[in-house]
Amino acid sequence: MATAYTPQPLAKALIHKISTLPAERIAEVEDFVDFIGAKEAKQREAQHKADRALTRAAAAASAPAFAAVWNNPEDDVYDSI
Repeated sequence: MATAYTPQPLAKALIHKISTLPAERIAEVEDFVDFIGAKEAKQREAQHKADRALTRAAAAASAPAFAAVWNNPEDDVYDSI
């Protein structure tokens, strides 16, 4: 996955190149950058959903093991708290 970090010299060179384009091409570049940003946001959201699903699955898988430990007469006093 690409990082948001852009080295300054590269960013400055890109800004210079863009600034030499005609206005209609700059608008196209802006649209493309917006498209890439939206695509990245969708990918981050998809990863976030996958992470949440994995967390829920792990919790469900561990529930029986915890139940065996937690469900005992010695701990019944804590159920009323």
